[in-house]
Amino acid sequence: MTKLGAAASIAGALVLAACSGSDKEPDAEQQAALANYVPPFVMSRLDFGGVVERRFRRLDVNNDDKLTRNEVSKRLSPRFDQIDRNKDGAISNEEWSAWMVQRFDAQDINHDGTVTSDERERARELNDADLPTPAEEPSNAAAVGR
Repeated sequence: MTKLGAAASIAGALVLAACSGSDKEPDAEQQAALANYVPPFVMSRLDFGGVVERRFRRLDVNNDDKLTRNEVSKRLSPRFDQIDRNKDGAISNEEWSAWMVQRFDAQDINHDGTVTSDERERARELNDADLPTPAEEPSNAAAVGR
């Protein structure tokens, strides 16, 4: 069973238990399932475009519409030259967007314009870098404090 299927089964059981009219507290197994529940991930290509734009703006600390080596995270630093296609020493919004969307498309296994939890897991298995989610976007404070 996939992680998504297991999570759906657990969630279904918990909803059923909650609707049973019983005031009984969930047992230890149900509470553990609730504590470890991770909702399924689904992101469309259109939604991802917004994430990409916001991430670029947050990384661009000096607001000059380009990312320099000192503005990218340690995680992205080794890929700087790959993203900087024109080799001018800076990553433009267009270069950033093209690189990020290319990564999204590589993880969209069935090419339906949506990346799901299962597709993300498959990409991890293939050692592809994980796509950022909105929750993982750097805050302005984190970007400045690097």
